[in-house]
Amino acid sequence: MQLTKEQQEIFDGARGETMARVMQTLVAYGEAFDAERMVPITGEYGHTVISFGLGIMKPIYELYDKILSDGEVSHQAFSADPRPVDKKNVPANLLQNFIFDFMYSQQGRYEEQLRSFGILSDDAYTCTCYLPEVGNTPRRGDILSWAESSAVVYANSVLGARCNRNSGIIELFGSIAGCVPEFGLLTDDGRRADWIVELRTSKLPDAQLFGSAVGMKVLEQVPYVKGLDRWLGAELNDAACTYLKDFGAATASNGSVGLYHIENLTPEAVEHGETLIREGAPVYVVDDAEIERVKNSYPCIWKDLAAKPKLCFMGCPHMTLSQLTDWTLKVEEALKEAGNRKIVIPTVFTAAPAVLRAFEKTEYADRLKRYGVVTSSICPLMYMNNPLCKSMPVITSSNKLRTYSSARFYPEAEILRMITGLK
Repeated sequence: MQLTKEQQEIFDGARGETMARVMQTLVAYGEAFDAERMVPITGEYGHTVISFGLGIMKPIYELYDKILSDGEVSHQAFSADPRPVDKKNVPANLLQNFIFDFMYSQQGRYEEQLRSFGILSDDAYTCTCYLPEVGNTPRRGDILSWAESSAVVYANSVLGARCNRNSGIIELFGSIAGCVPEFGLLTDDGRRADWIVELRTSKLPDAQLFGSAVGMKVLEQVPYVKGLDRWLGAELNDAACTYLKDFGAATASNGSVGLYHIENLTPEAVEHGETLIREGAPVYVVDDAEIERVKNSYPCIWKDLAAKPKLCFMGCPHMTLSQLTDWTLKVEEALKEAGNRKIVIPTVFTAAPAVLRAFEKTEYADRLKRYGVVTSSICPLMYMNNPLCKSMPVITSSNKLRTYSSARFYPEAEILRMITGLK
């Protein structure tokens, strides 16, 4: 790899052993992917995927203590993924909470380290850091050092920033060094489409199911989606961005997609059109039958497949303000039709702290509470990592949560019926 004079000096130890090792790690990472140079990070803020103080990760905290003791901090303020526990709002019994305390015994220590590194605020914990209420929204063309898969794919695809799917520690090292190796999705060639996806459904498909289908087909490659603009239109408005948030999260977790292009909608597809598509790209047709096939292919690992759900999680990734509002109205209407005053399954809607604060200022927040739904900024996946929670029959509309936990997936329309008791 060809380094600049300053980068080479850091690599050789001019700024001390710690910074030398940070730079050496980034260079080794880049060389593994045939990167030829390091490029400066231009995004205003960073983001870290590690937000949980698991006791078994003590070597990580010791590494961070060493970096901080040598006076090295992030060149960027940054946000972090959601916190793992919310005892105030998320249902858990005494024994489950005891296990949480044991599992996340280093949470206080770790959050203090994040404050020292330069986290934006004590409320900057969310997987949807790019939402306007949170304030970590990259600009088109910004070079980022992120790892959170749903945030990376959104930043690349919807915002037109440039970021590879990094690891949790590599992302922080990039923020500390102020540069990252140039390869993959940071390059023009790496952002070209390897697949054509033709959407031929009779209606707008569930975002999570469509994203899952695409992710499992193209894996880590880049899809160019045709036909979705028929349903979403040609403007990146709030509704389109919300749909693409959930679509992208499913492509990233059910596959390893870091970038997708939507014909006539996402910025690079609008600017370059089909010239983004590689010659000979295979075509994947998604119709109603394919969506149904994908849904029916999901395994369920509940011990009792007929068990009554004890909990429902909505919001993985975190919900937007419009989703909270829309779902309040959906729950309200479904409860009225079902003849119920409150939901029949304990339900948690998760969103960023800043989004929840904005929601509390609306007329819908009190209405949602009256229906029995609770809100939280927790990470549902971290909740489900508790072995006593893992054994519970939990339902979700999130393909990401389904993939990484024992939660059972249902499309949003089915979730609505289940939690409101609508037949």
